[in-house]
Amino acid sequence: MKSNLFISEQELNEQRRIAADLYREIAPRNLTFFVETFGCQMNVRDSETIRGWLTEIGYSEAAEKESADLILFNTCCVRDHAEKRLMGNIGALKELKDNNPGLIIGVCGCMMQQEGIAKKLLKRFPHVSLIFGTNVLHRIPEMLRAVMNGERIAVTDRANDAIAETLPRLRDNQRSAFVNIMYGCDNYCSYCIVPYVRGHERSRRPENVRNEIESLVSNGITEITLLGQNVNSYGNDGSAGMHFADLLRYVSDVPGLKRLRFMSSHPKDLNEDVMQAIAELPNVCHHVHLPVQSGNNEILRRMNRKYTREHYLSIIERMRTLVPDIEFTTDIIVGFPGETEEAFEDTLSLVETVGFAAAFTFAYSPRQGTVAARMEDQIPESVKKRRLQSLNALQAQKTIENNEKYIGHVGEVLVEGFDERGPETMLYGKYQNFKMVYFPGDPMLLNRYITVQVNKTNKNSLLGEMIHA
Repeated sequence: MKSNLFISEQELNEQRRIAADLYREIAPRNLTFFVETFGCQMNVRDSETIRGWLTEIGYSEAAEKESADLILFNTCCVRDHAEKRLMGNIGALKELKDNNPGLIIGVCGCMMQQEGIAKKLLKRFPHVSLIFGTNVLHRIPEMLRAVMNGERIAVTDRANDAIAETLPRLRDNQRSAFVNIMYGCDNYCSYCIVPYVRGHERSRRPENVRNEIESLVSNGITEITLLGQNVNSYGNDGSAGMHFADLLRYVSDVPGLKRLRFMSSHPKDLNEDVMQAIAELPNVCHHVHLPVQSGNNEILRRMNRKYTREHYLSIIERMRTLVPDIEFTTDIIVGFPGETEEAFEDTLSLVETVGFAAAFTFAYSPRQGTVAARMEDQIPESVKKRRLQSLNALQAQKTIENNEKYIGHVGEVLVEGFDERGPETMLYGKYQNFKMVYFPGDPMLLNRYITVQVNKTNKNSLLGEMIHA
């Protein structure tokens, strides 16, 4: 195992020492922070670490950004409009900074590791004083100390993509939690910027993953979602000593862990061993988010997805044989460069064949620095829009059909929240296989597991009644 894959305990202790020094200065001043998060579950998990550090440094969390003494935007760079949205958000804070010169405004996340972005932000927005990427979360105390001493800090290089363990974290959720099992991506799909901003794949040590889960469960968490850009390739870098199916078996027996989820999966790496683990382990949830992106082999080749339509469908068939109640969700891109009408029809036919429970659909948008952005045969926006509308209409119908098979179904729901806008309070939560159910009940049942029977369906969800708490 390569030691340089992990930040040393000596370096982490130095950051903790700086945090303790800052606490003595910040806590008596009752300073507050506000973190706004954009993007995927990985960004949400990063924000938990950021919030944990800021709390350890002496800040408390503000209810809204307008009242905060430190504002951080944790950014995402996957969609093309993200940069424009970020610029608007930062620009809107200038007046706040003018009225409160001591306000610290920072920007972090994977967008900051795109070439040239940090430099552009520093030049355009003098009121921004802190910029950092995803691989230096362990250095937040050091960076914040420099900013408080009057410096403008931008740390965005990826010279050291090592993993930092035992960082503080602040989670809001009392029922479920995200746990990273790996970082980065080695797939280099031709449309995707993630490998360029989050680096190569690095897997956490399995014992550290299990220790984190044990700690969470001991504090009342009963549902864990394992996170990675491609969880199926866990351990492929040789740093973990096991692969993803082994990890599922290793952590699933933590006492008190009722549900174990994971995302996202890449079809090229979802092998028989992983499928058998899903089928065999009682608390591994019967849901797989399996991005297909296109139903046409030529487009999949141009996307550099490394699987075919036929291979994808064989996974669906095999999983449904092993786990009859499994549900699949997916991601689909329409309007990829070179996508003909016939290629798009292949995507529609795949959606018809699979019958996804839900799909996250997107019109292709070029990302600077990716291979696809330089491809010829870019598709006109009007064609992308028409195809997206057609795909969404089909998926909406498939979702309705998928929901209808649940009428009369009885199962256990983890209550996630409640809605009091209607004539009666409606609780909501998911079955083990990710199907969302709404039912009348008392908000005091939040975070409990409740047996619910489905009586009818809604367009995107199920409606039922509580059998017993």
